[in-house]
Amino acid sequence: MKLKDVWIERQSEIIEDVDELEKHMFLELPVSVRINTLKAKRNEIIKRLKQKGWKLKQVPFYKDGFILKEREYAIGNTLEHFLGYIYKQEVASMIPPVVLNPKEGDVVLDMAAAPGSKTTQMAQMMKNKGVIVANERYLQRMIALRSNLQRCGVMNTIATGMDGKWFKKVPIKFDKILLDAPCTGTGIIMKSPHTAKTWSLRASIIASNLQKQLIASAISCLKEGGVLVYSTCSLEPEENEEVVNYAIKKFGVSVERIRLKDFKIRNGVVRFGKKTFFEDVKKCARIYPQDNKTSGFFVAKLRK
Repeated sequence: MKLKDVWIERQSEIIEDVDELEKHMFLELPVSVRINTLKAKRNEIIKRLKQKGWKLKQVPFYKDGFILKEREYAIGNTLEHFLGYIYKQEVASMIPPVVLNPKEGDVVLDMAAAPGSKTTQMAQMMKNKGVIVANERYLQRMIALRSNLQRCGVMNTIATGMDGKWFKKVPIKFDKILLDAPCTGTGIIMKSPHTAKTWSLRASIIASNLQKQLIASAISCLKEGGVLVYSTCSLEPEENEEVVNYAIKKFGVSVERIRLKDFKIRNGVVRFGKKTFFEDVKKCARIYPQDNKTSGFFVAKLRK
């Protein structure tokens, strides 16, 4: 499998170590899990996993996230997985809820929630209090979402099945919103190698148009002073900085700096090709596979 030359050329406009990026795009990701404290105490679950001979390394920015250094069998075959004590979740996927930081009394919208990794993480952070509206447009993905909510013991979440673009018409204002937007997935080629063949600039432009509609809908139902976290598993500026730039220009949202303990992040880009974005777009976070041995990700924290 080889990445398209045009894609490599685009990335070389953004970063200097594009050779390292290309190499890490096809390396297997470390296995990581989130301990689900809705079902059992953290130390009890850690003890159970260690008794299995698993060696755990804590994710530096999130106390309930762990990288498995050694294990004997697949996580999905463990009793702890079936009971919902643990949730297999890639490290970069844990970042958006950490940045959003939902609290116990918040009313939260997860606009594109399936399969529920981030929804269940937020419910855990909220200690099953407050309210989460977990939305998923597609029925098959809704099945996975509902299954994971049930398995993880989530009680504060309402699952809805509507097009996220229409939340602008819902008479509810949310304290916090997570928009983990549909994207071309160029940051997770190591998990979905066919993306290396199928990606095109046209696909990113189509995704960008949808993402702008979704972020506009999200901002419209966010309270004044509320926080919106926008994220994708794409590395394309059209799907990331350009969408944030659109939100700043059209709705006047502000961008807040993202910091993660002992975890390398890179600034958002303010110039790409012939496009120039607002300087505040630098405050967005780009996560590259070669920096932390994770998938590629983009995260922006916006305040209305």
